[in-house]
Amino acid sequence: MKRTFWPTALVAAIFFLVAHTSSLAENTISASEFKAGDTVTIKGTVQPGEELYIAIAQQDEFASKDTDGVNEIKKLKKNANKYGFAMDTSMPPLYYMVTSNREAFGEDVKKKFGGPSFLFKKGGGLYTTSMFKLKKDFAEVDETAKSMLGPIKTAEQWNMLKWGHENKYGINTIVKEGNKKGKIVIFARSVIGETDNYWDKGTSINLDKATGEFTASFASFRHTAPGTKFDVYVNGDKSGSYAVLKNGFWLNKGYRYMNPLFIVIGAILVGTYFSMIGAAGGMLMGAFQALVVQTAGPVGINAANVLRPSNIALTLFSPLGSFYRFAIVERRVAWPVGLSFGAGIFIGSVWLGKYATQYLSMKAYKEWLGVLVVIMAVKTLMEMTPKAMSKRKNIKAMTQKFNAAVKKAKETGGAVEMGSIEPVKSGLFDYRFKFWGEEFRINPALFACLGIIVGIVSRAFGIGGGFLLVPMMTTIAALPMYVAVPISLIGTCFSSIGSFIGYVMNGYLPDITLAISIIIGGFVGGMLGSRFQKFFSEKALKIILACTLFFLFFRFLKIEYWI
Repeated sequence: MKRTFWPTALVAAIFFLVAHTSSLAENTISASEFKAGDTVTIKGTVQPGEELYIAIAQQDEFASKDTDGVNEIKKLKKNANKYGFAMDTSMPPLYYMVTSNREAFGEDVKKKFGGPSFLFKKGGGLYTTSMFKLKKDFAEVDETAKSMLGPIKTAEQWNMLKWGHENKYGINTIVKEGNKKGKIVIFARSVIGETDNYWDKGTSINLDKATGEFTASFASFRHTAPGTKFDVYVNGDKSGSYAVLKNGFWLNKGYRYMNPLFIVIGAILVGTYFSMIGAAGGMLMGAFQALVVQTAGPVGINAANVLRPSNIALTLFSPLGSFYRFAIVERRVAWPVGLSFGAGIFIGSVWLGKYATQYLSMKAYKEWLGVLVVIMAVKTLMEMTPKAMSKRKNIKAMTQKFNAAVKKAKETGGAVEMGSIEPVKSGLFDYRFKFWGEEFRINPALFACLGIIVGIVSRAFGIGGGFLLVPMMTTIAALPMYVAVPISLIGTCFSSIGSFIGYVMNGYLPDITLAISIIIGGFVGGMLGSRFQKFFSEKALKIILACTLFFLFFRFLKIEYWI
């Protein structure tokens, strides 16, 4: 027996190796390179009667300890402790299990989403959709399915995979791919199959269990970084690899494909609006980045920490585009008020805003800010009622004079003169000026204090704060829009400079291409907006402002998820 054991074992081992190698050779990937967004097709043969399990995993894995983000290190450590993985636990940022047996890894469940969290318990919302939820514990996955997961081999990796694909922070920081309903990310693809579900679109599986022959295809992620390499495992065995090629202009820190020309055009439109209204430019640019550009940030950096410093480019350079006309040509800037506001905003955005950004949840900020903007929107509309206007005779008289000037300009074909600021009295607590012959009074010291609050909010969101500045000036100080807008633009310059310094101090930089495109578009938009403002009446400008605030209210509280 001893003489025949080794030859027999050797022959068996060789037979197994040959059969195993032959099996691997039968599995082929349709190409070795694909453009981002292309369909990847895999053909081959598995053992007759078996289910199909194809694990497609990014070769470069990510562990929480790999991040360079100051805020991310703290947040990832907290999440690791909460969800059952370690700082050195690694996973492929992009990972897909294409399978005919989805139930082995989880199930389709109902998902409530949308609306303010303070009105709903955990898991609640205004709308209902579905998502694929991975099994809670790795122990719940049967041994056969576990052996098919490729590089995912431990409970800690499974927990991190589940967190990264089902937690909003995990998606925005590591995975960078989300399945959306309307404009709201529900979860990220992980286990996919041939179903009618919205996340399985582009996936097909043809498996003949009698012979084991199969053909499987899935649509690769449109924003996969150029040069990303993937390993393919068929029923537990590594069957090959492929690389993803560039498919458009790649934003390195934005981590998305986007033609810079579209960004410039978007920035021109937002910059024009911003310079006319003096508000919401940062918010609208943020919405443009989130919904159109889909700024995501590199793996390990939360999307918000690239979006916010990139956003500052608009709130800083768009005002500069209109400032020359407002300040020099038309002399429509109340400097004591603007500089007082700016000083408070600078303090809030550079120093105090850091703590708000670090310790307070972005989600809570958005929702309570949504409550604030809707109050300001209602207040702005109330200012136009006859009762309110009768109490503010100076604005009413100024508006009548301006409307008469517009009428005369139309009749004669001339240009409308906007009027200029005529200082009456200057003081830290009492500043008075005339505009269109009507006198206005304001307390610069009060607005310096209010500026600190605006600066904190500006830093937290990466915005200029104009959507708070303009309503404050029109409601608290009772200033006309024609005066409030130039002051607001001074404030947004200060908040932008302060916020940008704060981001740099924490190591967060904008995407250079994205920022330059926004600067170009914002500067052009600023020049256009300063010229277009005179074509709108005081009432029209306030209606536009109120509509913008209502838009932000819906967006912040996710009441209308398609916005």
